[in-house]
Amino acid sequence: MQSSVLTAVFLPLALAIIMLGLGLSLTRDDFRRILVYPRAVFVGLGCQMLILPAVAFGLARLLALPPELSVGLMLLAASPGGPTANLFSHLARGDVALNITLTATNSIVSLVTLPLIVNYSLVAFMGQGKVLPLQFKEILAVVAIVLIPVLIGMAIRKRNPDRANRLDKPVRVLSTVFLALMIGAIMAKEGSNLLTMFKLAGVAALIFNLASMTIGYIVPRLARVPERQAVAIGMEVGIHNGTLAIAIALSPQLLNNATMAIAPAIYSLVMFFTASTFAWWSARGLSKAQAAPAAA
Repeated sequence: MQSSVLTAVFLPLALAIIMLGLGLSLTRDDFRRILVYPRAVFVGLGCQMLILPAVAFGLARLLALPPELSVGLMLLAASPGGPTANLFSHLARGDVALNITLTATNSIVSLVTLPLIVNYSLVAFMGQGKVLPLQFKEILAVVAIVLIPVLIGMAIRKRNPDRANRLDKPVRVLSTVFLALMIGAIMAKEGSNLLTMFKLAGVAALIFNLASMTIGYIVPRLARVPERQAVAIGMEVGIHNGTLAIAIALSPQLLNNATMAIAPAIYSLVMFFTASTFAWWSARGLSKAQAAPAAA
């Protein structure tokens, strides 16, 4: 994708606003909760950082995805959860405080793990001779675009919580608008290949989404994490920050490849339906569980 006003100015600005919105909802207490929920946090991080990239890698090989679509799926797997997971966790009666802790922790840890996973996938799927490495200057670009706005948002919340609360809704609306515009830009760019790409990446995105939510819920339950926390982890692990993945794929400072953004774009649409179903199932089950002792 050639550099333009859209990719050179709009996308970094969009990503910065998205991450500012995340920062507006975070405080240092969100990180201190790691001490309160150590098992749940570490199980969630293990699913996010270790299991999901392996699942995405195996899925790309199994479905024989084209190299750039495979890298896009790995980019999606390496992306942390986003604020949307908090909303769906609330609807599902999950532990939202745990979601916030996982979102905060994942966002920081992914500054290291995301470039490593994407760089590995570029070598594995596109070959050393074709690799588009995320080297030191690219990592600095990620830090500048992603971490700094988060820190600014956290500083605003610390200094003036009321202002942060007022800014939260419009920033979320802007984030949604930016996501829609980025998906539209991908469709315009890849219009002639969209049906073929959807057939290839659509199946992979759906399977990966279902696998993410299943792993995010089942693994914590096997580790004896309480139900509400398992639901929260399922949402956090199952709802990746597709907007972040799309912006990284399209940004000329980073990957600058529209094809790599296709799987995250399709995923960002599919996940609303799967997450809604999971939320309905979970809320129904937890409501019954809470009603049972009262009836007894």
